[in-house]
Amino acid sequence: MWNSVFQKSYLHTSVHLLKKAAHNLKGKSTADQRWIVRQLNDPFVKAAHVHNYRCRSAFKLLEIDDKYKLLKPGFNVIDCGAAPGAWSQIAVHRVNSTGANGEFPRGTVVGIDLLRIAPLDGAHFLSNHDITDPVTHAKLLELLPGAQAHVIMSDMAPNASGFKEMDHEKLITMSLSLIDLAEKVLQTGGSLICKYWDGALAHQLQQKLSAVFRDVRTVKPKASRKESSELFFLARSYRKN
Repeated sequence: MWNSVFQKSYLHTSVHLLKKAAHNLKGKSTADQRWIVRQLNDPFVKAAHVHNYRCRSAFKLLEIDDKYKLLKPGFNVIDCGAAPGAWSQIAVHRVNSTGANGEFPRGTVVGIDLLRIAPLDGAHFLSNHDITDPVTHAKLLELLPGAQAHVIMSDMAPNASGFKEMDHEKLITMSLSLIDLAEKVLQTGGSLICKYWDGALAHQLQQKLSAVFRDVRTVKPKASRKESSELFFLARSYRKN
């Protein structure tokens, strides 16, 4: 379904965005110019603009959920590293957390980030919160009906330092913290999606996930740029200790 979205929206926005290109490039460094041109030529950026998603990453979750059906009406979802809120936008719609569809149960979406997240109807945001902090965990337990989540999802990543191995290690450490979070709030049979950058430590994360989830697989959505080392572990059927 989301592929047809691109076909309908791509041409509609291309001319509008390209008109801004010359203005946007003025006074920019070579690296900044390359980034701007890449953004302007990116169909996922254009489609996100048309459909009012907060960033292009929304299409990563859309593709994963279309295939694996993780988000269902009535589910409780935790969005880790939620800023600017694109994944929460998708979750709000799919778990019916606004109650817009009265025929289905109403879910809950809680987003967490060290940064500020602009308010979103249907989502509870814990801005300026650390997912490893016990205070954050306590607030999660208060916000989640039954003090449990059906899905933990994470598109979070550290600020790039320019040192690939160091950034890889930081992201693996961040993703490993999600397993500790799962122990506190994820219900038996629940699912977890987490981003990682491919590298030497990825197998450690996979092993840790496999120890507590029955099914762990690697996915790379089409919205993840081909040249990027970005991948996602999809872990399902949580076995609570």
